[in-house]
Amino acid sequence: MIWDRGRIAGRELIALGAAATLTLVCLDILLTGEVGWCVDLGFVPLCVGLALAVRPGDFFEIGILPPLLLLGAFTILAVSRPDAVAQPDDAAVQAVVSGLALHAWALVIGYGLCLAVLAVRERRLREIGAPSAVRRSG
Repeated sequence: MIWDRGRIAGRELIALGAAATLTLVCLDILLTGEVGWCVDLGFVPLCVGLALAVRPGDFFEIGILPPLLLLGAFTILAVSRPDAVAQPDDAAVQAVVSGLALHAWALVIGYGLCLAVLAVRERRLREIGAPSAVRRSG
């Protein structure tokens, strides 16, 4: 079943999630000159994919990852190219907040689906008697 398949370590998926998010941001900037729909439409399935791929012992890492991915990407943009995420004369903090506000729907949907998938996987693991995601594997 799809809920039973996740076997990738959380640390590996964190690196993959960061690389994928930055790739989405770069592609969107190359195509449109700013962060827009490409990031939003790619971020939601990325969150779901990370939640499906993670091994049960690393649910926590992926459970807190989606907001951190966008925060990190928008922080990098706010410092290097604020006009891609906010007004060109905005300060870095204001550019980060603007970016998060403009893409809040993608963050809420992606994060919600990520947590929902992790909850379903945890419930499925309890039903089949597998080791819980709450216990950390060594």
